[in-house]
Amino acid sequence: MKNNFVLLDLIFYVVFPLAIWNLTRDDIGDYYAMLLSSVPGIIYTIFRFIALKKVNVFGLYIIATLVAGTLVDVLSGNAIRLLWNNVIYSYVVAGTFLFTIIIKKPIALYFGLDFVELQGHDRTFSKRLFYQKKIYRIFAWIVVGFALQDIILATLKAWLISAYGVEAFDKGIIIRQVINWGLTFIIMGGFFYIGKVINESPELMEKVKRELEEEELSS
Repeated sequence: MKNNFVLLDLIFYVVFPLAIWNLTRDDIGDYYAMLLSSVPGIIYTIFRFIALKKVNVFGLYIIATLVAGTLVDVLSGNAIRLLWNNVIYSYVVAGTFLFTIIIKKPIALYFGLDFVELQGHDRTFSKRLFYQKKIYRIFAWIVVGFALQDIILATLKAWLISAYGVEAFDKGIIIRQVINWGLTFIIMGGFFYIGKVINESPELMEKVKRELEEEELSS
């Protein structure tokens, strides 16, 4: 799954939803076709969560967004309201991302901790390292990237809905995936840059190691 995530994303988040939408909307109506088209993505997301083999911040984020997004869709009641509710939901998610920066717990940092822990690194040491100012700032900017992703998507969706009404649904699916892929690669570049900064800054590693040793001795 890891090696084919782009192809699988395309199939479950674009191909299947578009096919279901276009094949079923005349028979069951726009709203129920929208709900049905989300099922492949929900199933795929659950499998991605299971593939993590560990309940961590990233896994909880996947499940939380899945549950919240599904509730937004199911409780909308009709097609046009579903589309507008998803616009609002995207803005709320963006605001939540930015809030994690305000409270000095940028969610990207915790995603990073999950990743390095899966690689066998000590979470306590990594957390102290990631909170070093030089690295922390990069994580904060990555979170801004997360928020920007949702803001751009929501704004484009709002424009599409205003221009095309319910017909904006299939266009939104394609645009969502294009934006997600584009910004995801940029965001991943940020994570790789953090790794580069760490490798080029052995003094940070020594500083964190020294701080933890001093805390252990004083406790």
